[in-house]
Amino acid sequence: MSDDPSPFATIDDLAALLRARKISPTELTALFLQRIERHNPKLNAFITVTPEHAMAQARFAERELARSHAKSRRAPGALFGIPIALKDNIWTRGIRTTAGSKILSDFVPPENATVAQKLERTGAILLGKTNMHEFAYGVTNVNVHFGAAHNPWAPGRITGGSSGGSAAAIAAGLCAASVGTDTGGSIRIPSAMCGVAGIKPTFGRVSCYGVVPLAPTFDHVGPLARSVMDLAILLGILAGRDACDSSTSAKRVEDFAGAMRAFRDKKRRKPLAGIRLGRARNYFWSKLDLEVRAVTEAAVAGLQGLGAILREISLPLLDGSVGPSTQIALAEARHYHESAGYFPARAADYSEEVRKRLELGGNVRATEYLAALDAQKKVRAEMEAAFEEVDAIVAPTVPIPAPPIGAESVHIGGEEETVRSALVRMNRPANLTGHPAISIPCGFTSAGLPVGLQLIGRAFDEMTLLRIALAYERSNDWPARHPKLD
Repeated sequence: MSDDPSPFATIDDLAALLRARKISPTELTALFLQRIERHNPKLNAFITVTPEHAMAQARFAERELARSHAKSRRAPGALFGIPIALKDNIWTRGIRTTAGSKILSDFVPPENATVAQKLERTGAILLGKTNMHEFAYGVTNVNVHFGAAHNPWAPGRITGGSSGGSAAAIAAGLCAASVGTDTGGSIRIPSAMCGVAGIKPTFGRVSCYGVVPLAPTFDHVGPLARSVMDLAILLGILAGRDACDSSTSAKRVEDFAGAMRAFRDKKRRKPLAGIRLGRARNYFWSKLDLEVRAVTEAAVAGLQGLGAILREISLPLLDGSVGPSTQIALAEARHYHESAGYFPARAADYSEEVRKRLELGGNVRATEYLAALDAQKKVRAEMEAAFEEVDAIVAPTVPIPAPPIGAESVHIGGEEETVRSALVRMNRPANLTGHPAISIPCGFTSAGLPVGLQLIGRAFDEMTLLRIALAYERSNDWPARHPKLD
């Protein structure tokens, strides 16, 4: 760790600099705000920037740190004084929350979402709200109302979505971390395409209260960050039972960061000895861009080199899961927008893309929705059975590198597929079943575009995913690489 603050430093490193008084919260916050001012016009990673709010929080953090030091008190927590961002569908009291939409373009929530409240209590500093696909209903982050988010590695290409602004901001060094949402891959897709880490926790692990919903059966909230350790820090803060969200679990929240530090500090030649990885070639590995296949296959070999055991598995029900997943998402999205009074009353205020999906949602019959829920139970049971044989399922996060902004289709193996279908195909299964899934950087294409590796784990066993991801991260230099910005 350098004594000089870096916009690409991890939360762990920045917290150490703050504790050692080598930088102050106001200096650190000013550093990120200056980078936002310089680079956001090109990247469009933020919809709303809150410099006055952020500096007020930073001054408070600075006073508290000085008081703790003067009285030899225990230093505040890991996020105290750390500048972060939030996806713009997460309610923030007194700060505009648009959900990337025209309909909510002037909406100022009266209260914080549960996750925003938890972060505020830790002393984290909110820099602003990040760009996203309209109402989180898309995977490109091409937004007709607020403009597309641009990939820091290649600004003419998409960030992935719907949490694309969050991933772009982290990759470009505009914030230390962010919190996003994931209904069909919306944390993992942009994490992979922007070269950062992101985790979709188990369904019910993190509260969705105060988050503008998309499809409640599939909706998850989770962190995006620069490192696996940072994910562990954030997940430990965000997770837990919430009386305001009946879907949250009362299951005990483990000390993710503490366990990761203990695992990291043990010197082992084979840190993943005994870990069983499952590879389902029938679904996740059947249709991939050649470069993505080569990079992710090399990553799997790297995991084996760390001691992991690779087993071929079959998940036949996944092949038929796209239809049921789509039916559930369409119906639940339509129900929310109708119940909120937005659709069809304000149909003209939606983009054509989202409006068409909401129209399709009105065509889903009750019997089709119930049949899709039955299919969901069967796919979940199949996945649970697989986890009796393996500890995690390994797959590419997305089958293609980031395509150009505006591209609607791609060619994979000589076949044409829509961008949306290709990106959702690899990610929706973990939303359908509710199992945790993490994406970590695993390399680059010949054009310098990031590639992500996905790990799916047992319900409420994020610890195993973090352990595998941390071991891989420590054996490579991918997180140390950063995009060159003008």
